[in-house]
Amino acid sequence: MPVDTSSVRNGSSAPIALFVYNRPWHAQRTVEALQKNEPAKESEFFIYSDGPKDDAANEKVGEVREYIKTISGFKQITIIEREKNYGLANSIIAGVTELCERFGRVIVLEDDLLVSPHFLEYMNEALVRYENEELVVQISGHMFPVELETETDAVFLPFTTSWGWATWERAWEHFDPLMSGYALLKRDRGLKHRFNLEGSYDYFYMLEAQAKGKIDSWAIRWYLSVFMRGGLTLFPKKNMVRNIGFDRSGAHCTTSGMRFTAELSDFRISKYPPAIEPAWQPYKICRSFLKKMRMSPLARIKESIHEISKIFV
Repeated sequence: MPVDTSSVRNGSSAPIALFVYNRPWHAQRTVEALQKNEPAKESEFFIYSDGPKDDAANEKVGEVREYIKTISGFKQITIIEREKNYGLANSIIAGVTELCERFGRVIVLEDDLLVSPHFLEYMNEALVRYENEELVVQISGHMFPVELETETDAVFLPFTTSWGWATWERAWEHFDPLMSGYALLKRDRGLKHRFNLEGSYDYFYMLEAQAKGKIDSWAIRWYLSVFMRGGLTLFPKKNMVRNIGFDRSGAHCTTSGMRFTAELSDFRISKYPPAIEPAWQPYKICRSFLKKMRMSPLARIKESIHEISKIFV
């Protein structure tokens, strides 16, 4: 079902895009968490249901589609049922592009994410606050399980996230699916080091896997696109999104990823950064955490690259 591009842009609440496939229990928990957000009833909700990739997936995809037809509690619900299997990367790229072109902004969730009751309030306020700030390219609801001692409730960091986020058309239009910056990173060791957060986590390993066709990730390409333009993401001081997909039910999630997801925090964000610049102390804390969580070469061999590729991007 195509998106109606004649709709009026820039309503009071940003549209929400939820991408589902074959996990009815996870999808239901994600929606129930969203429904506890006060702005949900003012939000247009777009549910992208990917088609089954084989006969074995038919039953679960059908269960998900039966469930999403029962959802209520939003201003308007639009269900897009793909006849064929797009795959997660293509599904998200197409859906985010459609909604950015129609509304100029979008809030993005996958079907294994629980959000706090204040998630939508934060997303919508930040989308308005930074709408015309070119350096700000993404709003994140996720924060690692770290303690940040900051005077503000949110901080700017120079990397992206894939667990509960939002963006604008002006930022997403620079998404480069062909990874034109990859060749430069490959030959520039200093730039590659910075891409890997000063060697804290091997994002370039994922980028190479994408280039070689070993994984299909929209998010590592999005991070590269943002990195090459020097973009910033606004992260909450405390976590507002919890991933419940680390039960091997998803395409890229294993129990090892549980190390990177913190408990949900029930707090409201009221104090924003006074300047649009990286918060270097929180950045160092996040880098230290990622370095500790970094997989050894032996562990990397044991864990399929297809399974670890979604931990952050």
